[in-house]
Amino acid sequence: MQTIQKSRVPDLLAALAKDATVFVPAKDNGVSSFVPWVPGVELALGEGNTTLSPKGVTFPQTEKMYCYKAPGTELSIEEVPADSTRRVVFGIRPCDVKGFYLMDQLFLTRGYEDTFYKTKRDNSVLISLGCIQAMPTCFCEAFGINPGKAEGADVLMYDLGDFYGFEAVTAKGEGVLALAGGLFSTAGGNPPAAAANSLQVDVEGITPKLQKMFEHPLWAEICRTCLNCGTCTYVCPTCHCFDINSANRGQEGYKYRCWDSCMFSDYTLMAGGHQPRPTKKERVRNRFLHKLQYYPERFGDFGCVGCGRCLAKCPVTIDITRLIRQFKEVALDVQ
Repeated sequence: MQTIQKSRVPDLLAALAKDATVFVPAKDNGVSSFVPWVPGVELALGEGNTTLSPKGVTFPQTEKMYCYKAPGTELSIEEVPADSTRRVVFGIRPCDVKGFYLMDQLFLTRGYEDTFYKTKRDNSVLISLGCIQAMPTCFCEAFGINPGKAEGADVLMYDLGDFYGFEAVTAKGEGVLALAGGLFSTAGGNPPAAAANSLQVDVEGITPKLQKMFEHPLWAEICRTCLNCGTCTYVCPTCHCFDINSANRGQEGYKYRCWDSCMFSDYTLMAGGHQPRPTKKERVRNRFLHKLQYYPERFGDFGCVGCGRCLAKCPVTIDITRLIRQFKEVALDVQ
């Protein structure tokens, strides 16, 4: 294991930033997120999860797709090249590493690759910081995630008190650490014990149970307090709904995609006025079925990583762990 004093982390980030854009957890006006590092940025490495997940590193909130010009009767279209900037995500938690894996399944498998996402993902290195203290809203262990050691990261990072320890587990990780080799010392020792979740929930059997509950009256009860504000989807590391819009000025403009939310009433509104999800019930049902049924059916894994952001930020305290318990307690009629 290679180690570095915590006081020298800015030197490490400066070395990494010579070769890539380094995204770090930091606070801005009270909201923590992953932002490009520059000297003087106040890091938020010891405070658990950021308010906003790091999914924006590879799936930005807004992203140009192509530009067009239409002078007179002529039309020309120019594709915007995908962003190939090298990037390092420093201090990402194990639950968010799993979030990247789940986004990979969506954007890179099943016969289609999203060029914009793939280019950024291929040029990204994940340096994951293991958790030694769980937040009250953390429940990543329910989905098989080890909070102390991120499967799928390029570099494992550990909090060792006055030091951070680093272990490269991929060739990309070894290359990144080599950029700052002179800053490290080699020391023995073991990774610290992972932080056990205080919030526990059993997801065993939840998918087949939900497959029989699409029309269950429980959905009408669950949705009553929901505001359809979309907060849960915007802080979630795996929500990926987007819309495609135009920005026009005179005879030219561009198409861009931007985050959207299945909780919004106009998300499924069709051009002819038909609305297949006309009330809160259908929208709330879709969100939880997507996380716990549809995603497992398609990709073999849950669409939730137990990061707890939706629990922490929902203004009406809708709690997915409580709902899972409710679903499992429902008695279904035996046909």
